[in-house]
Amino acid sequence: MNLSSPEYKTWIFELKQKIQQSQIKAAIKVNSALIEMYWELGKKISERNFENTYGSGFFRQLSNDLKKEFPEIKGFSETNLKFFKRFYLFYRNEFTNRYQVGDDFQNTDNQSIKEIKQIDNENTSLQQLVRISENINRQQLVNETFEKLFLIPWGHHIQILTKCKTTKEALFYINKTIENGWSRAVLLNMISGNLFQSQGKAVTNFSKTLPDYQSDLVKETLKDPYNFDFITITENYKEKELEKALIDNIQQFLIELGSGFAFVGKQFEITVAEKSYYIDLLFYHIKLKRYVVIELKTGELEPEHAGKLNFYVTTIDKQLRDESDNATIGLIICKTKNNIIAEYSLTDLHKPLGISSYELKKILPKNFKSSLPSIEEIENELKNL
Repeated sequence: MNLSSPEYKTWIFELKQKIQQSQIKAAIKVNSALIEMYWELGKKISERNFENTYGSGFFRQLSNDLKKEFPEIKGFSETNLKFFKRFYLFYRNEFTNRYQVGDDFQNTDNQSIKEIKQIDNENTSLQQLVRISENINRQQLVNETFEKLFLIPWGHHIQILTKCKTTKEALFYINKTIENGWSRAVLLNMISGNLFQSQGKAVTNFSKTLPDYQSDLVKETLKDPYNFDFITITENYKEKELEKALIDNIQQFLIELGSGFAFVGKQFEITVAEKSYYIDLLFYHIKLKRYVVIELKTGELEPEHAGKLNFYVTTIDKQLRDESDNATIGLIICKTKNNIIAEYSLTDLHKPLGISSYELKKILPKNFKSSLPSIEEIENELKNL
């Protein structure tokens, strides 16, 4: 057998993929089992409530005992044990208000199935059937949500527990972490950028311009406001300066836009009736399979901005959009906006458009930059030493 043949190399590549997939699955299973153990420990600690009896030394003693009994298992520090309890108590009401956690989930599913099997169709009303069906769907949703707790690393959980105020917010970030494969650093960036509060808040006309099954999904990809704290810019900046600052920090900008955005170009030229126009920023959203036209405005939203964006989106649809692409969407990101003016601006436009604002904190005085020595000046000074 020729071990350098394309057939052998292809086979090796396929084997590597299988092994890597198995490693990932094994790692997820190990992580899930570990987090589930943390949940159970938190539950046991909470139920016993020994710290009220033995005082603050309880967690220290428990930590020492567990480390002694299980020296090969890491994670039994005093701080971690306190987090186990906090982990359980934080999410407990989300599930136990409706159903018992753990093994009881399976029991409630089985009970509802038994109800259906025992139904005498002639004597059962449609309302009863609907109620039982809804109950099963609700239980399945709770089951799925509960299981997601065990799919992200413990370090992620600690950040979520310390920074999220409600279980709704926490579960939002858990779902996003699973969906997008966020690292802990990206998760922290999303929490500090208030993604939970801002996602889906842009003013749009999507409900009128997109099919129902697309409208909510597309709206969830937009935010209001966007956080541009990762750039530094001088006061009285122009739109091109803002655009340049964002492109110079394209990695952070893409993270702020959200998962799925791919950069196509800046000052993207389009030609209509032999006249050139320039789109500030053009992106393609891989998951939504559509172009996204973004116009930046450094001041307050004006109604005519929406009309211009509508023209750009129409042009991209006619000139760039492929048969496999969904309808192009447009987004204005402005410094400030009045929501009523924003809604009125989009009312009679037939292209899917959105309007958001942005926040920017790192603004320097206009003359600050010029007062600093340039690289060339520093190098010349060093040469003279």
